[in-house]
Amino acid sequence: MNRKVLVTGLACATLAFAVSGAPTPPAAQETTSETYRMLDRFGEAFEQVRANYVEEVGDDVLIEAAINGMLASLDPHSNFLDLSNFSEMQVDTRGEFGGLGIEVTMENGFVRVVSPIDDTPAAEAGIQSGDFITHIDGTSVQGLNLNDAVDMMRGQVGTDITLTIARPDVDPFDVVLTRARITIESVRSRVERNIGYIRITRFTEQTQPGLERALEDIRAEAGDSLEGLVLDLRNNPGGLLEQAISVSDTFLEEGEIVSTRGREAADTTRFNARPGDLAEGLPLIVLINGGSASASEIVAGALQDHHRAIVVGTKSFGKGSVQTIIELPGNVAMKLTTARYYTPSGNSIQAVGIVPDIVVEQARLEAIAEGGIRESDLRGALDVGTNGADEVTTNGEVEDYQLQRALDLIHGISLAMRD
Repeated sequence: MNRKVLVTGLACATLAFAVSGAPTPPAAQETTSETYRMLDRFGEAFEQVRANYVEEVGDDVLIEAAINGMLASLDPHSNFLDLSNFSEMQVDTRGEFGGLGIEVTMENGFVRVVSPIDDTPAAEAGIQSGDFITHIDGTSVQGLNLNDAVDMMRGQVGTDITLTIARPDVDPFDVVLTRARITIESVRSRVERNIGYIRITRFTEQTQPGLERALEDIRAEAGDSLEGLVLDLRNNPGGLLEQAISVSDTFLEEGEIVSTRGREAADTTRFNARPGDLAEGLPLIVLINGGSASASEIVAGALQDHHRAIVVGTKSFGKGSVQTIIELPGNVAMKLTTARYYTPSGNSIQAVGIVPDIVVEQARLEAIAEGGIRESDLRGALDVGTNGADEVTTNGEVEDYQLQRALDLIHGISLAMRD
């Protein structure tokens, strides 16, 4: 019905334009006629499926599938949101949703993992950014659109699901996960070595309030000994644009944070920082990796371009496109890519990502046994004595190599500032 009203409106507008004495340009007439021919072709195909498909299919199912097919053909992030998916998306932005805790996209016919979310079944099962999901409960995902694949992974809390994972340099393997109700605390913090550590897992409506509480807690614990901050955006798949802007603004005094540019030059929108750095100029490190996407890339790019933070880690995902949720009749919607993100320096994030100032691959540090003879090996060597200290030992492994390098960097900056 809506499409018919739209087409009728176009026809009336064309007729009125012609009657006014200004004839429709031939090129415009040709384009309009071709559009009508293609719509007639769709209508004929629709009627053939209704009349002759082996099983009866509801008109709503066919039309929604057609809309979804049209959107899915544009890019990996445009898609149709039925009643269930639209409701889920609204819950998601509030910071709570059901499922496995995994951010995915479609690539080459398979479901590609953007990032697992901390403390969810996906993260606990060892799912990694860059993994490909080839089968869900033994069913191949090839031929499915992203919504269908996501629907298969959702289900009743407490039920199991088997994902077949393809990972570079590893034979495909199955992972069994138990579905859970995912409630995300998007901001976590602690003080480590007189340095405030803040992890943002996703940009929801709760992110900015959570960040402000984290900064208060860190200052209360560390006091005047606070040397700097680490903002961890690794495996953060993104979320709300307004929250990314707000988080960036938290650490900036002025200047552009991000711009969005649509198809037309007039569709450019710029977002600027307001005075006030809640971190009061403390040294800041931003950690990113290949699972840092969209909103997290906006924050990293803004702080990097303004030289407010040193970005450490590995290159980010490169999702620099803007999706607009457009509500349609019947409590459904479509997610349509309408613009691209650009950092303050004018660089597009799309398919490029944010390149760290200091590249640090995630690694495992192991102690190497040293040979040779020590004092303690000599016959008759004196004991340590009552005024001695216990020997310092190590288990030979740093749990989070990238984070430790970030902490070292801030400690070095703090020492240099004292001089």
